[in-house]
Amino acid sequence: MSTNRVAVVLKGYPRLSETFIAQELLALERRGLPLEIWSLRRPTDRARHPMHMQVRAEAAYLPEYLHEAPLRVLRGLGTALRRRRLPALLAVFARDFRRDPTVSRIRRLGQALVLARELPADVAHIHVHFLHTPASVARYAALLTGRRWSFSAHAKDIWTTPDWELTEKLRDAAWGVTCTRDGLARLEALAPGRTLLAYHGLDLTRFPGPPPMREPRDGTDPARPFRLLCVGRLVAKKGHDDLIDALASLPPNLHWELDLIGGGELRAALEARVGASGLAQRIRFRGALAQPAVVEAMRAADLFVLPTKPAPGGDRDGLPNVLMEAASQALPILATAFAGTPEFIADGVHGVLVPPGEPAPLAAALTRLAGDPALRHRLGAAARVRLVHDFSEEAAIALIAGRLRASAGLMPDSAAHEPELSACAS
Repeated sequence: MSTNRVAVVLKGYPRLSETFIAQELLALERRGLPLEIWSLRRPTDRARHPMHMQVRAEAAYLPEYLHEAPLRVLRGLGTALRRRRLPALLAVFARDFRRDPTVSRIRRLGQALVLARELPADVAHIHVHFLHTPASVARYAALLTGRRWSFSAHAKDIWTTPDWELTEKLRDAAWGVTCTRDGLARLEALAPGRTLLAYHGLDLTRFPGPPPMREPRDGTDPARPFRLLCVGRLVAKKGHDDLIDALASLPPNLHWELDLIGGGELRAALEARVGASGLAQRIRFRGALAQPAVVEAMRAADLFVLPTKPAPGGDRDGLPNVLMEAASQALPILATAFAGTPEFIADGVHGVLVPPGEPAPLAAALTRLAGDPALRHRLGAAARVRLVHDFSEEAAIALIAGRLRASAGLMPDSAAHEPELSACAS
């Protein structure tokens, strides 16, 4: 007997920077959700996380550029011409195109036609990660095929998508979740009551326990430098430029070294900034790494630093999962009081928060934390307690799995209980 399945639409899969998505897919499969993965583009990362190898669902790839797969697009168009819902889709697309007359908008329609044709008949529901491009494709395909769709909204998609587009997608979707109160407030202002809060949380079974007491390095011994770690894509919203400027202003008698893990478009510019600051011997660019190597770096570090800020154009982070990963290793955290970060870290309790976009307070906090190993130990331990008690992935997965089962017409999971209102932590 066949079982209804859920199609999960993603912009790119697998991606090293989206551990939260891989974690969710794996957790949903472990709860018995039958999934399909549809990606708008092929992966560009060379490595994969162990979680990617454990996800059973195979990824299918839509044509990233329509001219690269003309036969698939033409077959999708041919099938669409025979569907009774095509006029409704064309009316929605025409309204969207008037406000966004771009090649990208046409590509979204073409990808949706392919998706609508190639989705197996037993796919009863479409769920999409990110409310910008992927949600357009999912929305168009759902409208054409008569399926319902839902969404998980995260960060860039919330803050860079125009209000008109967000509002219409929120109203068309059956339901949705987002991962921070910061993002929820924006979505609620546009379409109240359409979105639930579901923090990503962390599956602690995938992580070792924190290391034994860290060596109390304070940066006074050049043979035992203070070890800093920053993990994040090399893009404007991560604030690497502020971190480099802050490090350049530290006292000359403070001995430190920094590992930067992550790849991205700003690598060359950041390397030039490091060189101009005279820090090339202290800062290592390690590129994008799989999760085991990231965890190993966290266990060896003395302080985790992530100075996120608004990027030009409005892009911003949600609640970076890497903060919770650092907390899993009781690694003390220095971050900015921005976006979803304060929802996890209370300043002076679970870590230290400084204003975003300001290198001077960042430098002062670095100096203070370097000289106080006892404070670092207390903050790291408190962050781990916060993670374990309030940011388990269980609540979010129970909520999302329950909604997906209901939407796809699947039997409820008798072992799970969906929270009535949200999966938010207190």
